[in-house]
Amino acid sequence: MPLAEAVAELAALASPVAAEDVSPPAAVGAVSARDVVATTGLPTLRTALRDGWAVSAAAVVGASPYAPLRLARAPAWVEAGAPLPAGTDALLPPEAIGADPLEIEAEAAAGEGTRAPAAELPQGARLVAAGERVSALHCLALASAGLPWVSVRRPRLRLLAAEPDTLSPVLHAWIAARGGLAETAPRPAEAADLAAALLRPGADAVVVIGGTGPGRTDRGAEALARAGRLHAHGIALRPGESAGFGAVAGLPVLLLPGRPDAALAAWLALGRPLLAGLAGAAPEPPQMLPLTRKVTSVIGLAELVFLRRTPAGAEPLGGAEIPLHRLGQADAALLVPPAHEGYPAGTPVEVLPL
Repeated sequence: MPLAEAVAELAALASPVAAEDVSPPAAVGAVSARDVVATTGLPTLRTALRDGWAVSAAAVVGASPYAPLRLARAPAWVEAGAPLPAGTDALLPPEAIGADPLEIEAEAAAGEGTRAPAAELPQGARLVAAGERVSALHCLALASAGLPWVSVRRPRLRLLAAEPDTLSPVLHAWIAARGGLAETAPRPAEAADLAAALLRPGADAVVVIGGTGPGRTDRGAEALARAGRLHAHGIALRPGESAGFGAVAGLPVLLLPGRPDAALAAWLALGRPLLAGLAGAAPEPPQMLPLTRKVTSVIGLAELVFLRRTPAGAEPLGGAEIPLHRLGQADAALLVPPAHEGYPAGTPVEVLPL
């Protein structure tokens, strides 16, 4: 199956999961289920941005060390973050007042050193958009707005892996970084037992690692066909040709090859869109980098190339059958469309950060 068709079919199986309310710190990394807006404008009063003397700007016009102005009453000292006293609208620095607290030796523009009411968080301002991944800075704004809960979608994936298992820890980390939760369970060797494992409830999607090739002990596709429906087995993707997918009890199942380069390539090409669909994530802006060396590809197959980002751009490390000592250096990937034979050095390409 062509990769674009596979991604579209798999996305159709991935309905957004139910939303849950969590605290802002717990929401970091997850996808917001709805827009979050500030319900009240903050601050409610004009507030000091730094320590200083609170004055009315109009009352100190023209003041300087050579021509100090004498006030009828000494200005109030205000700490950063505190509201200004009534009748004041600006802050003077500490050195603006000399030995005589009534003599002002500096002037200030109206609003200087202060935050106007509702200027920090205007009422109705959107703090997080639906489909946006909640960041630590979002968390800062949410906490400042006094919002104790955020509604997020956090898909739960079950990874079925046989021993020795070296791939599920990588997928765990990648899934967590994109707002999902993952658990690993043993992958049974027999088709009937694997089919039963696919039917076990408690996950929003199941990922089977290994057992997708033509080997005599490979039972992934057979088990999926028994337990539900096998939509595709064999994707026009290099590496990752033996990947497949389908559905069991209405939930998506992704079959990944067992070889590291093929498994990770299939996850990046198919698993990441699946996870985004389950989370209801909005499309992310592309990240473009120039290639430091040319990339060649085979017409008719989508090809995933692992990259290392450098100050000069994206350095190709290899794709199919890349050895582990090079794969371990990758921090991004490039998906070459099937209609391309590759790209010359210097070409700006869209990279997928790992």
